[in-house]
Amino acid sequence: MRTEDHTFDVIIVGGGMVGLTLAAALGQTSLRVAVVERSEPDPDAGTGDWDQRVSAITVASRRILDNVGAWEGIAARRVSPFREMDVRDASGPGHIHFDAADLGEPLLGYIVENGVIRTALHDVVAELPNVRLYEPATIRRMGWDSDHMYLRLEDDRLLAGGLLVGADGGRSWVRDQAGITTRGWDYGQQAVVATVRTAEPHRETAWQRFLPDGPLAFLPLADGRCSIVWSTTPEHAEALTAMGDEAFRSELGEAFDHILGPVEEAGPRASFPLRLLHANAYVRPRLALVGDAAHTIHPLAGQGVNLGLADAATLAETLLEAVAERRGIGSIPVLRRYERRRKADNVAMMGAMDGFKRLFGSELAPLRWARNLGLNLTHTVLPVKNGLMRHAMGLTGELPELARRDPER
Repeated sequence: MRTEDHTFDVIIVGGGMVGLTLAAALGQTSLRVAVVERSEPDPDAGTGDWDQRVSAITVASRRILDNVGAWEGIAARRVSPFREMDVRDASGPGHIHFDAADLGEPLLGYIVENGVIRTALHDVVAELPNVRLYEPATIRRMGWDSDHMYLRLEDDRLLAGGLLVGADGGRSWVRDQAGITTRGWDYGQQAVVATVRTAEPHRETAWQRFLPDGPLAFLPLADGRCSIVWSTTPEHAEALTAMGDEAFRSELGEAFDHILGPVEEAGPRASFPLRLLHANAYVRPRLALVGDAAHTIHPLAGQGVNLGLADAATLAETLLEAVAERRGIGSIPVLRRYERRRKADNVAMMGAMDGFKRLFGSELAPLRWARNLGLNLTHTVLPVKNGLMRHAMGLTGELPELARRDPER
């Protein structure tokens, strides 16, 4: 690709985990791809303190990352597998425990720092001959005609592409410029995140305790510590981030019912707001949305990034099918294929997570009784429990080829 050539088949706005996965999935094809990103990744990701933002990567998502060439780089930095999952209701005896061994699988998933995933993907994309990275780059404006989408950068370079992909997060500039509306609501919650060490080992188990104000998750890290995600009211979140270390460790341990003993260490804390958002359309002529630009969900099951990676893999598969069929990759009939394939799964997952959030957040006595009974019954009915496990691992539904093909087999 000539350095002065700024014409592409696909322009991806957003070089985070989802945008880079799409670029990597389109790598080494006939398509010319550009990625426009405001910031560069941290080359030292995974070598210092743990990133406060981590993701629970499913088996299906690991396959996607492996098939695009990024998993080796992720594993070489820092990966924390988990083999069991333990879910409890703080308002009663409800309890369900999942074990990968019950499915004959080695593990349920992986806890990986967001920065590690992004850096490993960036390393892959930077070596692809058909992909050009514009970073750091700021977009001044967006435009289009019957044949191309255009981006004018702040340095006055003009990029033209047959398809523009918005992978620029929940507050997507691309989505707003395209006039795509959204529906959703704020949950009135903040997620407090930190890295902690407990007196007892986490046993490679992802723990979750549902409290009246929101779920509290302890996610296992490779060095024995845990990454916590505590969803609570904004007022409580502000108090948690402001209080002293000892007071925080005490309150955290009590909220977790000391399942892993006292909390002995706690790193810096941060918080971010939680909301549900869904774009009313994923596509326009010559434009598509992926990841949080199309949908954001409550983090209680850690499925947000997995939905985004499935979006990227599905869109790449759809585009390459269109190329093989000699169809325009920016045409609405082609892009509608992607939208149909992903929207149903995303809506189902968003509805399930919203339902869980509301069910476990209710203090009505009949609902408390029903959910505790439901957890205990599900724990004892193995076919149902195993089905839930396979779904949580991303092994059910209409999967893109990159999520079905296991490079290790």
